[in-house]
Amino acid sequence: MLTAAQVLAENNFGDTRTGGLAGPMGLFLILLLATATILLIRNMNARLRRLPDRFPQQGRPVDPTRADASVVDPTDGTGARDSSTPAPNGHQQHRNG
Repeated sequence: MLTAAQVLAENNFGDTRTGGLAGPMGLFLILLLATATILLIRNMNARLRRLPDRFPQQGRPVDPTRADASVVDPTDGTGARDSSTPAPNGHQQHRNG
């Protein structure tokens, strides 16, 4: 009868001597990935150091609670007229906004 230690000590992985390239290949891949990670970290740190401390404002901040003063009621008859001219090909340009 087999004891628990003999069952656990039994080699169920086949012959480990043939094709003994797995260990060195694994080490090579780990070193390769570690080197690539270190180089990527250094590159990103250099790029972050070149960024300015603050970026310039891209226009004024938008307050969603404030109505824009340039909005005109189209039903009152006194609104601003559209002064856009037709495009050279005959189609009128549309304003987005």
